[in-house]
Formats: sequence, C-alpha cells, structure tokens
Amino acid sequence: MPQLKAFFALYYIHSNRFMPTQFLTYMFMHADGWHLFSNMFGLFIFGPLLEQFLGPKKLLTLWLVCGVGSGLLYSGYTAYRMGQMDNTISEFYGNPSPEGFSAFVKDHPAFFKSGVYDFIDAYSRDPENSNLIQRAKDNLITVREMQSNVPMVGASGALFGVLIAFAMLFPNTQLFLLFPPMPVKAKYLVFFYGLYTVYNVIYNNPMDNVAHFAHLSGLVIGAGLIWFWRKDRKSFY
Repeated sequence: MPQLKAFFALYYIHSNRFMPTQFLTYMFMHADGWHLFSNMFGLFIFGPLLEQFLGPKKLLTLWLVCGVGSGLLYSGYTAYRMGQMDNTISEFYGNPSPEGFSAFVKDHPAFFKSGVYDFIDAYSRDPENSNLIQRAKDNLITVREMQSNVPMVGASGALFGVLIAFAMLFPNTQLFLLFPPMPVKAKYLVFFYGLYTVYNVIYNNPMDNVAHFAHLSGLVIGAGLIWFWRKDRKSFY
C-alpha cells in the first residue's frame, strides 16, 4: 500500500513525491475501508437519480470535474498554508524565542510528541542556549518536511459535487436520515452540511486530518457545473 500511495495520492506540488497525474489518481485511493465505503455509499444513494436526469456521460463528467477540480483547488490551498508555515519558520530563524517555538507547536500539534513540552520548559529557562535554539530550528524544519509530504486521498470532493447537484435538481426530495432517524429535504441537508464544511475550513482544527477545503471545493464546482447545464430548466422534485 505505501507504494500505491506514493503514486496515487495527491501530494503538495513542491514535494518530490508530486506528479501531475495525482490530480486524477488520488480519487481512486482511500485512507481505509470506511472511507471508501462512505464515498461509494453516497454515490449509490444519489447517483442513480442523477444519472436518469443528466445521463451517464454528464454524471461521469460531474464526478471527474469535481474530483480533479477539488484536487487543484486544494493544492492551491495547501500551497498557501505552506507559504504561511515558511514565513513563520523564517521569522523564527530571524528572531528565535521559546514563545515563537511554543506558538508553532500549538499550531501544529499533530507533528509533535508529548515530550516536546519538556523541551519548551527547558528552552524557556535558558532562551539563549545555542544548542536548544538549534534543536528548535531543526524541529521546525522536520515538521515542515513532514507537512509537505502529507497526501490527500479519496473521492470526497467528487461526492460533494454529486450532493450539491442532487440538492439543486431535486431540492424537495425527502431523504430519511439514519442519525437522527428523521426525514429531511435534500436542499436542507446539503445546506447544513455545507455550513458545517465552511465552519471546519474556517476553524481549521490542527488535529483534524479531513480535507474540508476539498469538500467545499467540490460543492462550489458542482454547483457551478449544474448551473451551467441547467440554465433555464426547472428543478425536479
């Protein structure tokens, strides 16, 4: 599996593992069985009715455009965040301090073990110690390297395009939720799911490994594509 991930998963565009083909292949690689099942289950639920209305070619186009487009937009988002990290590291190199290192750890806790807080205590007691400063710098560079090689996998961006397409074309179709067990119209389900996605993009929990920005990208691209196709056609119920 690691060999497959190296070729199929989507890496940061400046990573030495990145290949342009990954904008397509990452959709066929999933983190685990549940990740794969949830995406395919969503396609199974919403896909058939969309296929009847759009036709198989347009449904496939929707899936691929939203998937590839999500990968492209997410790569831009990742490049922006990596740029922010590079700026933070440059500032620390120019003016190293325990406070600066502690703030970096707080922003990227997933890359550090609990022992880092003992190091922060030691660094705080002796902030001019050249060995501690160098260790702090080395840690920042290591985290930067690790972050640049965190891949994205899964067809969730494509699935979110399918979700918004369904909500736009069949807005008043009743869907029955399992949790909680209650009926809800498609337009409300996707609307609140979209709000939840926007919240996660803005909040940006550093311990969350879900690519919420890719999900949001799928919603936006899918909505744009359906709007372009539908034009003056009425919604179906």
